Amino acid sequence: MNVIHTLNEKLLTQNFGGEPAGPMKLSHYQYMAYMYSLVENAIAVLSDMKTSKSYIYKGKVARELGLDENHVAEEIGSIWEEDIFNKIHVDDLLGKHLLELQFFNLLKGLPVSERSDYHVKSKIRMLAKSGKYLFAEHRMFYISSGSNGNLWLALCLYNLSCDDPGTETPGGLIVNSVNGSALKPTAQDCNNLLSSREKEILQLIHKGKMSKEIAAFLSISIHTVNRHRQNILEKLRVSNSLEACRIAEKLQLI
Repeated sequence: MNVIHTLNEKLLTQNFGGEPAGPMKLSHYQYMAYMYSLVENAIAVLSDMKTSKSYIYKGKVARELGLDENHVAEEIGSIWEEDIFNKIHVDDLLGKHLLELQFFNLLKGLPVSERSDYHVKSKIRMLAKSGKYLFAEHRMFYISSGSNGNLWLALCLYNLSCDDPGTETPGGLIVNSVNGSALKPTAQDCNNLLSSREKEILQLIHKGKMSKEIAAFLSISIHTVNRHRQNILEKLRVSNSLEACRIAEKLQLI
């Protein structure tokens, strides 16, 4: 699950020099997460990218998942809720993070004022205390951005699904809660993540070519190849070329 590692790296290396774009403080958002856990019986996770911390509030749904109910914030030194991730089916967890990769890239291209209009809604399978997988709904919002455009706070909500499990399949959407529209990301939506040259280079990397060989084949400098390689890693939020090829295949970029 290096997608998690690289999403973590991308989120935490943002420039947090600007102030939050709005009057609300961290304590206000913590109270918001607490209320979701109370009113919806949800597990609510508020993640602070600036300090690399999360605040977890566990409503009554936690009992069904074999976790301890706790409405008092559990503070962890990470923006990833590993105890909860361990409850998610491995295939759904990868799909969830790929969707969040697409969501991140979508939001970075939008004005700060429009980012709160969108959220991710995923259908996932979570392991219950009974030992069986239950369908659950995961929602994820970036609820605050900095004045310089960074994504500061994210809120994740986990609820068990009330629909008939027999009619559901895992998957996810990016939803605009203002107008009710929904985007189901496809390979075509991801197609512009990489430039044509970056795709060309990644295809050669996938074939086992080294930077020196790629430079000679494309008649460009090795410095240019390495710069493209670094851009590929950053755009796909991965830490090495092997993971870049794997994610690019998943997104049908190569």
